[in-house]
Amino acid sequence: MPKDGLDGRVAIITGGAGVLGSAMAMGLATAGVKVAVLSRTASKVEAAVEQIQSAGGTAMPLVADVLDKAQLEQARDKVLETWGRIDILVNAAGGNMKGATIMPSQSFFDLSVSDFQKVTDLNLKGTVIPSLVFGEAMAKTGKGSIVNISSMAAQRVITRVVGYSASKAAIDNFTRWMAVELALKFGEGMRVNAIAPGFFIGEQNRRLLLNEDNTLTQRGQMIVDHTPMKRFGEPEELCGTLNWLCSEDSKFVTGIVVPVDGGFSAFSGI
Repeated sequence: MPKDGLDGRVAIITGGAGVLGSAMAMGLATAGVKVAVLSRTASKVEAAVEQIQSAGGTAMPLVADVLDKAQLEQARDKVLETWGRIDILVNAAGGNMKGATIMPSQSFFDLSVSDFQKVTDLNLKGTVIPSLVFGEAMAKTGKGSIVNISSMAAQRVITRVVGYSASKAAIDNFTRWMAVELALKFGEGMRVNAIAPGFFIGEQNRRLLLNEDNTLTQRGQMIVDHTPMKRFGEPEELCGTLNWLCSEDSKFVTGIVVPVDGGFSAFSGI
């Protein structure tokens, strides 16, 4: 199994059973990291753990809700009892809801405030609370890497996804704030960064971007047209950036948001 300066470290991946989260969990495991896969659905967590173990990696399942601090504390204690340390936290849990999205036939004034709040809770509080619980364990040792998951929707105006955009923009600010806070109060070994994925096909956006026959929808075609590499990303293409941010190779890097987007954020469309 190839190593990348990460061998023997311990990582917790929230949302680790999702399309992107499971790919990142596998990427860390392939680099020799012991990976705790955390998600709400036991069957999906077990499947992700089994996949890692089948590939020769080390993983454990953690069933918990990122909005439930008590459940996260139990998960933290299980990891510490089993592996004795926590070195890495990847906050990959997140998502969107229909009522926080403005469809072409709607306007902003059709927004569901309830769904907007739920999306904000999932994406923002679902990053803040795990950072409190697992970050504290790292801060006690003075060393650890937290990697949050932002989005192109945080940096560029992307129509429809108002709730998702606002909450992911908050992730960018929280990442920078936490980076400063932890370095000043707990030392240079505590780092916080974020990855901003471009457009990847996941469970929630598949039918928005692809037709039933896997041809591009109108929105999918617009995205590809504005991506210089002219394609969507593959989940595994997040792993190089993630592993770098978690390793000593980036030990003087904190408070940044790294786009992994095929050039989407650099392109004006002209």
